[in-house]
Amino acid sequence: MAVKIRMTRIGRRHRPFFRINVVDSRQPRDGRVIEKVGHYDPIEKDKDKQLVLNLERIKYWLDKGAIPSDTVSDILLKQGIEHKYAEQRAARRARAKAAARAKGKLFTEEERIAVKKQAEAKQAEEKAKAEEKTKEVKEEAKEQPEPEAKETPQEEEKPEPEEKVEAEAKEAEAKEEKAKQAEEKKEEPEKTEAKEPEEKAEAKAKTKEAKKPAAKEKVEAEAKEAETGEEKAEQTEQKKEEPEKTEAKKPQEKNKESEEAKVEEKDTEETEDKKQQAEVEKTEEKENEETKPQEQVKQQAQGTEPAEEKTEEKTEPESEPKPEEEKPAPSEEESKSSDEN
Repeated sequence: MAVKIRMTRIGRRHRPFFRINVVDSRQPRDGRVIEKVGHYDPIEKDKDKQLVLNLERIKYWLDKGAIPSDTVSDILLKQGIEHKYAEQRAARRARAKAAARAKGKLFTEEERIAVKKQAEAKQAEEKAKAEEKTKEVKEEAKEQPEPEAKETPQEEEKPEPEEKVEAEAKEAEAKEEKAKQAEEKKEEPEKTEAKEPEEKAEAKAKTKEAKKPAAKEKVEAEAKEAETGEEKAEQTEQKKEEPEKTEAKKPQEKNKESEEAKVEEKDTEETEDKKQQAEVEKTEEKENEETKPQEQVKQQAQGTEPAEEKTEEKTEPESEPKPEEEKPAPSEEESKSSDEN
């Protein structure tokens, strides 16, 4: 376990206060503390109260192998407590400084600030020297007297030869021609500049005339597009309304079909009931016809049965018809086939 002597910050914002603690190196800044060794208050004005250290315990932990941080080692050196870690740090810094100097680099901020100050001082000296030189030159120019015009005797005018006069006349004519050409060249851009606004106005008028039919065509095209859009919208609305109408008609048609099917079923049932009743009546008549000769034979054999009993026996089958047998309801296919017949 590596033990370190380092500082932990305590206090509110803009009011720092540091404790010097012996801490395990694996703990965070405000983690668990092994022992408190002192404190440092940078805002305290009294220097005796600004730094408070327990030197005995610090030496104890240093002997045990505790490693102080850089700030704590600086504080301990100022208090006169020397330790091997400070020497090791100084040796490391010296080696790094030598390597930086060998590469031609600056090692500390103090060196960088000193170099900047030297460069600024040199620039200021050079500026001052340049200003002094300019002043001296100006003063010397003022002090020098103006050269007096030397009086030279006027030479008598000599008659010029005729050749020189002709050459001068030709030169004057050439100069006049050049001046005329220069004036013409100057007038040409002015004319062109005067013509340019007229040409621009004509071009604008032409473009406007060309744009008018195009604008009309655009308006007509927009109107046509609007009409087509309205027609499409109406068609879409009609298409939307058609399925709604069909959907609304479907339940009505279904109800009608169901009612018609019910009516047809009732009709088929009634017809079947009538057929069954007719069949029952026929069977009863046949049975009565079959039973009549047997009864006559019995009456002849007995001869004593009263007529009333015979009448009652005859009326019983008529008054008490046989119960109809329940038949299953016909299916839809059978009902349809009967309707078709």
